[in-house]
Amino acid sequence: MSQQTVAHAFAALMNGHDPDAVDGFVAEDYVNHNPYVEDGREANRAFWGRWFAAFPDTRVTLEDVLVDSDRVVGRFTYRATHLGSLLGEEPTGRPVEMRSLDIWRVRDGMAVEHWDELNTVEFFTQLGLLAPMNMPGAPAGARSREEGDAS
Repeated sequence: MSQQTVAHAFAALMNGHDPDAVDGFVAEDYVNHNPYVEDGREANRAFWGRWFAAFPDTRVTLEDVLVDSDRVVGRFTYRATHLGSLLGEEPTGRPVEMRSLDIWRVRDGMAVEHWDELNTVEFFTQLGLLAPMNMPGAPAGARSREEGDAS
């Protein structure tokens, strides 16, 4: 697998709702710099299994892919409905939209290390788990998304 396809393989895993797809692009000794997911392929597989139980209608759009040397960067948009428990939180039935910037270090066609930046504050606000921030001067659309409005 070429480096450029790691981001595509991740999008395919997400849209196929197939945690076992990690076998095709995540190294066994995968290092994950994400506080919600442990290191290793098996921990990654287990996390995505829990994600799909919580968000069974997940759809992911791969917005951009950049490749530089042994690094692959993907920009993603996730849309789903919270229909099952995740991270100890009961389902809210709310629709969510999450964005991420993911960076993978690739060796021999497999992702061996991962970093990401997520809009977690907005994500947890959409679920009703954090109060809306209502920052002065923020555009009205930004406030309504934080408040969980699907528009």
